[in-house]
Amino acid sequence: MNIVVCVKAVPSTTEVKMDPKTNTIVRDGRASVVNPFDATALEIALQIKDERTVAGFPTTVIVLSMGIPATQELLRDCIARGADRALLLTDRAFAGADTLATTYALACGLRELGTVDLVLCGKMAVDGDTAQIGPELAGSLEASCITDVRSLVRIDDASVAAWHATDEGTELIETDLPAVLTVSKDVAQLRMPSIAGVFSAERATCETCSAAEVAADPSRIGLAGSPTQVVRSFVPERAASAQVIEGTMDEQAARVAALIEEAVR
Repeated sequence: MNIVVCVKAVPSTTEVKMDPKTNTIVRDGRASVVNPFDATALEIALQIKDERTVAGFPTTVIVLSMGIPATQELLRDCIARGADRALLLTDRAFAGADTLATTYALACGLRELGTVDLVLCGKMAVDGDTAQIGPELAGSLEASCITDVRSLVRIDDASVAAWHATDEGTELIETDLPAVLTVSKDVAQLRMPSIAGVFSAERATCETCSAAEVAADPSRIGLAGSPTQVVRSFVPERAASAQVIEGTMDEQAARVAALIEEAVR
C-alpha cells in the first residue's frame, strides 16, 4: 500500500510579512513548521504503516509538499519520524497559488508518484483555514473523501472505515480505496524522531520537481491559475474607549440599548 501525506510549511509565528504586490504571505523559509493538522495526518499514516508492517503487508509513506526549497528541511524531519520518501514541488511558477491552483499542483505531484492508495491531509492549514484542499484533491482524483476524521476504524487493501465529525455529531463512513482523508488536529500526537530516523533523514534525498517536470499546465498554477486572489490585506484599526453608565438598573439598560442603536446606524 502506498500512502501519501500532503503537508504544508506554515509560519511558526503570527508575525508574518505580506508581499505588497501580490498580497500573499512572504514564505522565506525562516521560522516555518509543518502545519499542525498535517503533522497529525502524518502520524496516522505512520500508525497504519506500523500496523500493516507487523501484519506482513508492505506499506510505504510518502510526504508531498509544494513550497520553496527551504521546505526540504521540514520534509527531512518527516523522514526522520518514519516517512519513507519525500517529494517537494518547488518552482517560482507555483507562487501565489490559491486552493484550486494548489490542488492542481499536488495532483500533478501525485501523478508523478505513481499508484497511490490513500491520501491523507490535515483538515485545514492554520494560515488559511479554508479546509478546501482535501475535498478538492479528492474531486480532481475522482476518489472518495472522508473529511474531519476523528478516528480510523479499519483499513485494508480495498477499503477504509473511519469516524468523522458532522454538524450533528460523529458518523461512521466506509469507502473503497483509493480515497482522500482529511484529519482533525487532536486525533493523534506526532511521534518524536528516533536516532536511527535522524541518521536516515540525513542520508535521504528529498526529491524535487519543477512545474515542467510534473507536466503542469502553466495556466493552472500560481497566480495565473488562481481564480481567487487577495485584493487587500491590512490590520484593522482599533479604538479603545469606555463610558461609565450610572443610574438605576433600568436607566443603565436603557442607556446601553441607546448606545447600541447609535453604533449600528
